[in-house]
Amino acid sequence: MRFNIFKNTVLLFVFIMISCASKAKSKIAIKDETDLTVQNDSSIAVGANQTKAYLPLLKGKRVGIVANQTSVIFRKEKQQTILVGPETNEQSLGHIIEKDTMTHLVDSLISLKVAVKKVFSPEHGFRGRVDAGELVKDGIDTKTNLPIVSLYGKNKKPTKEQLEGLDIVVFDIQDVGVRFYTYISTLHYIMEACSEQGIPVLILDRPNPNGHYVDGPTLEIKNKSFLGMHPIPLVHGMTIGEYAQMINGEKWLKNGTQCEITIIPIKNYTHNTFYSLPIRPSPNLPNDQAIKLYPSLGLFEGTHINAGRGTEFQFQRYGAPFLDKKALPFNYTPIANFGAKYPKHKNNLCYGEDLQNEELNGIMTLKWVIKAYQNSTDKSLFFNTNNFTKHAGTDKLQKQIEAGLSETEIKVTWQDDLKTFKNTRDKYLIYD
Repeated sequence: MRFNIFKNTVLLFVFIMISCASKAKSKIAIKDETDLTVQNDSSIAVGANQTKAYLPLLKGKRVGIVANQTSVIFRKEKQQTILVGPETNEQSLGHIIEKDTMTHLVDSLISLKVAVKKVFSPEHGFRGRVDAGELVKDGIDTKTNLPIVSLYGKNKKPTKEQLEGLDIVVFDIQDVGVRFYTYISTLHYIMEACSEQGIPVLILDRPNPNGHYVDGPTLEIKNKSFLGMHPIPLVHGMTIGEYAQMINGEKWLKNGTQCEITIIPIKNYTHNTFYSLPIRPSPNLPNDQAIKLYPSLGLFEGTHINAGRGTEFQFQRYGAPFLDKKALPFNYTPIANFGAKYPKHKNNLCYGEDLQNEELNGIMTLKWVIKAYQNSTDKSLFFNTNNFTKHAGTDKLQKQIEAGLSETEIKVTWQDDLKTFKNTRDKYLIYD
């Protein structure tokens, strides 16, 4: 396995050869300063911001980019305030303030004279406005006139023809660390297609907001789908860069091939670093609370329970018309809105729970799925069996819930698989 990782030290590139778990050699290039100041009050610098590390890799190359609305470079711009006299209206210069701004990676690279030739669009589209599960169409980006190739729908893996004429593919998408969040499946297919055509992939890494823990049932390969392609737990605790190394190292690509990858890592990040996403990664993950609850409430996507789609509190509530209103009196009515044209139980009163203020950190929980099932007035309406199995990665979980097992009893059955995965995961971690 061959991969490159860029990290920071003193003013020049230093190459160090180390052995990874597969006994293959790794090339690590180390550099000093982050090129652009980044968002929020931490010192985290995402891979995209470290332009000096990767622009040389793109110079003179024909570039394809896998991107969506989260693929941005963050900046701080200095602005001079203007003071106006209270009586004379005379103007004078005031303090200099810093303002957070961002530019899309595609726009930035074009302005830097990089030969961007094509954009590949994942689920939710290039600009991030497409509903979950909705067909993403090929097209032209109106801002740049670049062709957009959809990777969601029938064509999830780039064809030879779609990659033709490219020298390198850049992957830069914000993930949330949950197996059925489909960006890691898109990563798999990009790596597989590029390995078949001998095209290297450059990964600009970003923090995983759920990267501080590993939890949930492990996928059984017989239940493989685009909602889960690999034998990993529901919450995997890895960044996109780390996960790409695992795909290569575990030889999960077709015929055991491996893709040449270069990773630009995050500066000043550990798996225990809190990171608030400045851009919603998809239409129905609007804030930190939704992202935190998503591993738990995402299982409702495999049931006939509404998980807040069609409201402004996606993945912060759940409900259905057939839940017992005495046990679960909180109610709301889903309507068509941004990101959910056809939410479950559209225009119907749903009973359930409001979880906006729920404290949950470092675990995924089954308590809400179990509670909703137990309080269904007609349990035959609860599961969408095939879809629930795809989300859970196993058909055992539905059977356990139907049999009345407690969350504690169910979680005990996960532990051997979680221990095995964590041992494997350790081989591919970039960050503490």
